[in-house]
Amino acid sequence: MSSTTLTADASRTSTLLPMVIIGVLFFVMGFFTWLNGPLISFVKVAFTLDDINAFLVPFAFYVSYFVLALPAGAVLKRTGMKKGMVLGLFIMAIGAVLFGEFARIRIYPGALTGLFVIGAGLSLLQTAANPYISILGPIESAAWRIALMGICNKVAGFVAPLAFGALVMKGIDTFLGKVTAMPMGPERDAMLTDFAAHVFWPYVILAGLLMLIAVWILLSSLPEIKPSGANSENSIGHAKGGIFSFPHLWLGVLCLFLYVGVEVMAGDAINTYGQGFGLPLQVTSHFTAFTMAAMLVGYLVGLAVIPRFISQQSYLAVSAVMGVLFAIGAYVTHGYTSVAFVAALGFANAMMWPAIFPLAIKGLGSHTELGSALLIMGIVGGALLPQAFVHLKQYIDFQLAFVIVIVPCYLYILYYGVRGHNVGTHAG
Repeated sequence: MSSTTLTADASRTSTLLPMVIIGVLFFVMGFFTWLNGPLISFVKVAFTLDDINAFLVPFAFYVSYFVLALPAGAVLKRTGMKKGMVLGLFIMAIGAVLFGEFARIRIYPGALTGLFVIGAGLSLLQTAANPYISILGPIESAAWRIALMGICNKVAGFVAPLAFGALVMKGIDTFLGKVTAMPMGPERDAMLTDFAAHVFWPYVILAGLLMLIAVWILLSSLPEIKPSGANSENSIGHAKGGIFSFPHLWLGVLCLFLYVGVEVMAGDAINTYGQGFGLPLQVTSHFTAFTMAAMLVGYLVGLAVIPRFISQQSYLAVSAVMGVLFAIGAYVTHGYTSVAFVAALGFANAMMWPAIFPLAIKGLGSHTELGSALLIMGIVGGALLPQAFVHLKQYIDFQLAFVIVIVPCYLYILYYGVRGHNVGTHAG
């Protein structure tokens, strides 16, 4: 079936099918993204790694966004958003098979390569899906639509670590005790190989599901959107200025970089944070789910109040203040209470992406695809900020390292919500 081109005038037509399809894609993105937290704990055991090397999991995953976001934008120019989403799903399926196979035979660089390929497919999906949902309707209500997609994303993020814990991490503390007590040798290696193989079939099954979803989307009547028609730049007045004449975009790229960093810190590093208090590994492997639950609540609140009672930029500023307060709460408490404050960061983080992305691409017109790709590149913050944390905690208390990394990020996000999103937008 040939796709229909939507313009700004067509925004009054039904958006149910696009919302359903993009919602499924956000579920897929959330499921794979929030497996990284329990995967950090998994690879520490399966590959006998320290924290620094285990945190190469989110590094390999998120750095792919930086490397491939601009090529993804170029691909979407040629394929259109619909075929680009299909291609992204197929790339993810290849990455899932690679990760499962290399994990099974305990080749860590190969497993990281698989995660990089999954991230590559996701970068294509993100570069297409975020501007698609942002400009599917009025830009002023984009945060509401992205929040709805965020619910799909975070429901998946809640399910993923629980499913992974049940399938892979069950009895991990007992197993780790046995392996640690064993001398180095073939028997110990065989036990670790058997444990590592637990992820093989789940990832092969996930690859199959990704391909089925890709075929479904390809055969669907999902319409194309021309960003240049739906996201007019006339409101800003930079029609001939090029991408560098939109300072609110570049400030937004930095804001998204820092936001994704703190989101990953709260969602993926929370497991390692909990282990810093000596909490059991099987218990901490579920902590990502608590952060996702807090984010889910945050999305529901955002849906209720934006834009009816508060603008998306004002709520962004409020969220940043909450992030600072929760981070301080985590620092001054200990044990499960401190972990609860880290999980509560999920509530503070929930509406940040839905607010930052549309604010940053507002009025870009024909530059929307490139602006979206630049913002997707900012996802590399999820690779670098956790690395800063895991290296810093080698030298200072892990709670202090955590707060030192994330509080300045929230302060910048506060600036963007209050002023940064408006910089340059009134130039003639």
